[in-house]
Amino acid sequence: MATLTIRNVPEDLVVRLKRAAARKGRSMEQEVRELLKTRYQSKEAAIASMRESWKTMPPTPREQADKWLEDTRNRPI
Repeated sequence: MATLTIRNVPEDLVVRLKRAAARKGRSMEQEVRELLKTRYQSKEAAIASMRESWKTMPPTPREQADKWLEDTRNRPI
């Protein structure tokens, strides 16, 4: 596994990271790893997350979807 060194991190950001980590019962290093994993998911994880979120969305009537597509295609660039 690789090691990442980040220099010149503002002190107020370090304080916020430490507080967030403490609230979750983990180290600041683990908190940063989790933030990076969440922000930079693998393609497969991102697709799985999208598919999961779609399950809770209400169905969209076809007419509404067609209108959104038409509006998008006709909007000025």
